[in-house]
Amino acid sequence: MGTGNELRIDSLHCRAICDEIGERLRIVLDRESTALPQRLQLLMARLAEQDLLMTPSMAPSIAPSMDDMVWRPAPSEDMPGSMRAA
Repeated sequence: MGTGNELRIDSLHCRAICDEIGERLRIVLDRESTALPQRLQLLMARLAEQDLLMTPSMAPSIAPSMDDMVWRPAPSEDMPGSMRAA
């Protein structure tokens, strides 16, 4: 049951409103931003160092390979046309 005074806006206006809210939040939060605590800065620096040291072979990929994505039927012993004695 909808009420008679529902406000409906199209996607173009909705996107514009969201963008404006985001821009205003960026301005407000930028003025209020403070530096990270020293301990957190240290931990972030260590994380960046570890990222640089890690080679792709050290971490498994979470994306499937093309071979994993292509379906191939499993070989069957009872394939039609086989030369098996009855």
